[in-house]
Amino acid sequence: VEQKKKVISYILLSNFAGRRGLLFFFAQQVSSHLVTLVSALGCFLWSNMALTALQVVQKQKENTAYAKKMVLRIAGLMGAGSGIAVIYIFGSNSVDEQGAKVRCFLYPVVVQQFRRTYKYFKDYRQMIIEPTSPKLLPDPLKEPYYQPPYTLVIELTDVLLHPEWSLVTGWRFKKRPGIDSLFQQLAPLYEIVIFTSETGMTAFPLIDSVDPHGFISYRLFRDATHYMDGHHVKDISCLNRDPAKVVVVDCKKEAFRLQPFNGMALKKWDGSSEDRTLFDLAAFLKTIALSGVEDVRTVLENYSMEDDPLEAFKRRQSQLEQEEQQRLADLSKNKKQQLFLGSLASRLWPRSKQQ
Repeated sequence: VEQKKKVISYILLSNFAGRRGLLFFFAQQVSSHLVTLVSALGCFLWSNMALTALQVVQKQKENTAYAKKMVLRIAGLMGAGSGIAVIYIFGSNSVDEQGAKVRCFLYPVVVQQFRRTYKYFKDYRQMIIEPTSPKLLPDPLKEPYYQPPYTLVIELTDVLLHPEWSLVTGWRFKKRPGIDSLFQQLAPLYEIVIFTSETGMTAFPLIDSVDPHGFISYRLFRDATHYMDGHHVKDISCLNRDPAKVVVVDCKKEAFRLQPFNGMALKKWDGSSEDRTLFDLAAFLKTIALSGVEDVRTVLENYSMEDDPLEAFKRRQSQLEQEEQQRLADLSKNKKQQLFLGSLASRLWPRSKQQ
């Protein structure tokens, strides 16, 4: 009986072990198939998503290319329309005094339109590059009217005024200290001309504000300058004045590059209220006029190489004053010696004996 029990127990154990092994085997097989199935499903989903993304990108490229083509076509049509409108407007026939159109039969109508349009823009470009007139100022005044012997051509921006901008006030122009003194001292000696690279629309009211007493004789604006290498150049030969009597004051040497020895380049004003440049400038120009200089270019040429011409002028003036004081001191000393010797001689030799 015990042996049978042992045999039955061994049989039951082996059966249980076999079932567990079989279940474990089936579980491994199912799990491996599930992993394979999930990985295959993931690959399918990723490939589908990648394909969808490629299709979207391709569609976007096609849409972008189409949009570019449409934009280019529209731009081309607008450009062609604008060109035709420009040729039609600016190439129209000129009119005579009675208002009738002046017709030309030498060329076809289309060619005439093109020629007139080309001429219009050529003249407009020439107007920007060249001064509006070869004679920018009228002839000097004749007697009995008074014509100052010298002409001062001075810039407005950064020489007399300093532009400032803020979000609250916008553009404002600060008046440089010494403007009134400069005009009052130089008006009898110089014909004052404001020659600025600003437009007339901007500069005209500014000049009215800095010169309420009318010391400025003439006003010249951007359209009176030469446009050269990106700079507005002031040509002294177009002023209808003797170049030997013309002084140009600017903060840019390029402004008088055609006549470099007629100009004086000041430092650009930074808006400081402690600035004294215009007072020094008035003293310098007044010295030239009162000295009766025949050709101002000989004087300005000596200061052309200086970084600050007015400081150089003050330094030289100070040296001359010291030399003059020394000369006067020596002269006074010599006179005292002569008086001493004369008094000594009169004491040693009375007047009767000298006779």
